[in-house]
Order: sequence, then structure tokens, then C-alpha cells
Amino acid sequence: MVTRRDGGPDEAPHAGFRGAPPIHSVRRALPVLLVLTALLRIFFHLDVEFALMLAATPPVAALSYGPLATAGFGAVVILLFELPVLGWDTTPGSGDVGSLIVVVLLSIAVSWVRKRREDRLFSIRTVAESAQLAVLTPLAERVGHVRCSGFYRAAARDSRVGGDLFDVRSGPYGVRAVVGDVQGHGLAAVGTVAALLGAFRESVLDDADLAQAAARLDRRMVTDSEGIEHAELFATALLMEFPADAAEVRLLSCGHPAPLMLRGGRVGEPELQYSPPLGLGLSLDGIGEPVVRTVALEPGDVLLAFSDGVTEARDASGAFYPLQERLPRLGVTDPDHLAEAVWEDLRRFVRRNRIEDDLQILVLAPRAGQPAAKRSQSRG
Repeated sequence: MVTRRDGGPDEAPHAGFRGAPPIHSVRRALPVLLVLTALLRIFFHLDVEFALMLAATPPVAALSYGPLATAGFGAVVILLFELPVLGWDTTPGSGDVGSLIVVVLLSIAVSWVRKRREDRLFSIRTVAESAQLAVLTPLAERVGHVRCSGFYRAAARDSRVGGDLFDVRSGPYGVRAVVGDVQGHGLAAVGTVAALLGAFRESVLDDADLAQAAARLDRRMVTDSEGIEHAELFATALLMEFPADAAEVRLLSCGHPAPLMLRGGRVGEPELQYSPPLGLGLSLDGIGEPVVRTVALEPGDVLLAFSDGVTEARDASGAFYPLQERLPRLGVTDPDHLAEAVWEDLRRFVRRNRIEDDLQILVLAPRAGQPAAKRSQSRG
């Protein structure tokens, strides 16, 4: 299961009024304005020109409602002008009603133009989101013998994909996962993310070990930066591989933070030998050969990989989010809910501080609770 936090779900235009969903305060204010204006005119006979307040209703409605609803508000306003009890001058030549009709018609036109633009922007946004979802495909709840859950939040407003990436795939050499962080944010980084994910998915099928997979990703970055003047493309990545028996996990970090391992209520961090980030071309020159670390797994072990956007989030005092320290306090052991629990805890930690970086968490549990020997027997 993967949860996306990107500013809320997409909503189509409101079906009843054929316009954008009106702000609740505006929706409440418009009827109140009409009633209040009429009551003040009838009972207090104030000299203030309340007709100006009444005439402001259609333009305000045009900012929140579609043409049909705006026309409805305009009709009500004109009707109130025509009521003799209100005491407005509606005799021919007074100009009040005629001016009001012009205001209503202009408001309807403004609402119609705004509605057309909103529909077009909604269509463009839908296409853009579909393209982004094709890059970062939904995470399956189980890939091979590994349970998966995750959390992804792009820093760019109204964007589903940023500079972070993760993916989990099954291949002839086991289940492999990647967690990465590309230089930059927003749509400018989406192309690099797509290229790296494509190279990773090829490596799952073709490369026999993680070192070869890392070299493929590095070569992809170097190739993409060729021909671009002053190109400085680079990315960090963590590669993980679970063999068929799921008795161990192989880890390779290209400048990316090591994952956290949850075991028996304790949280630890495997010691990794970090290789240079992707895109520097060092693996192609035989420099900085990636080192794979193998860690034995026990039943119930859970791996939590993350981007630096999580640990670099700050509270009001400027303190960084201590993920490893706070993780045991969450009291969540179910891998399916761990990523969401971390997100909620992170929100409480930063409170009103704005999170400027992309965020991602990937939780992996190889058949939690089932011993390795039993897993081997079940496949036989």
C-alpha cells in the first residue's frame, strides 16, 4: 500500500453549480448579505446606500460559482430592488435597476470565462497527473515474498512526483527495491526520476548482482548529462535485494542514507560502506567500486528506507526530525501501517513549519513472522 500526500485529492467541478467548489465562507456570506441588506433597509431606514452592498453580490458570486448560480443570485438581487417595501427608486430613468442588470450580465460573463478556464486547467492537470503516475507506478502490497508499504509526498504544489523515487520489482535474482533522491525538485527532476526507474527495472531482469545494477544506473545518469552544457546531474540511491529464501538482505548505498531495521521492538541501522552518488561516472572508470553488504534476517524483521527529506524536516526550534529515536515510540509493528504512522508523527513534530523537501518512506517485510526454513518448505 502506498499513500500519497500531495495537497489533497483531485476534485471535479461542483456538479450542482457548474463552477469551482465555492469557499464555505463565501457561500454563507452571500445569502446573509442579501437578507441583512433588506432588513436594514426596511426596519432602520438608514441613509447609507445599501444598494451598493446588494449590487456587490453578483460579482462576488462570479468568483465562486458557475454562470447558472451567478444568474440566480443576480435574479434575487433584481427582485429585491423591485420590492416597493425596500423604498428604492425603480421609476423609469432612475438608472438603479438598469445599472444592476448590467452588473449581473457582466458577472455572468466573468463566471462563464472563469469556468471555461478552470475546466481546461482541470483537464490539463488530469493528463499531467496520469503522466506522473506512469513514472511512479503504484506500489503493490506484496511483491514476491516481500510485503510493501510506502509513503510519498512531493514538495512541489499540485505535483505527484518530485525528485524522490522508489520501486520494488521481482526478477530472476530475487526481489529488488530502490530508494533514491535526485538533484532538484518538482517537474525539473521528473525526467531524471523516469530515466533511473527505467534503468532499475531493466537491471532487475538483466543484472546478476547489485553492483552491476548500480553501474547501470550510474551509466544512465552519465549518458543523460552528455551534451548538456554545465550539466551536474547526480542522485543518491539505496539498492536492496531479497533472495528467494528471504533469509538475508543485500544492501548497496550510493550516497543514500542506510535503512532502519526494526527487530523485536528495537531499531538499528546496518553499517554500510557508502559508494559515490550516481552520475559521477566513477563506476565506469573503475573508481569507487560499489560494495554490497549482506545482513541476515530474522522472522518479523522490517526494513524502513527513507529519503533525507524525512530526517531533515525541522520543528519550530530548528531541530531535525529524529526518525530513529522516535520510531520505537510509535508502537506500530504492522508493516502495512508503519509508513502512515511515521508521516503522522512527522506532522506533529514540525507542526506549522513548512516542509520544503520531497518525502518518501518505503517499508519492506519479507513474509513477516514466517521462518526462513518454513518458507523454503512452502516453495518445495
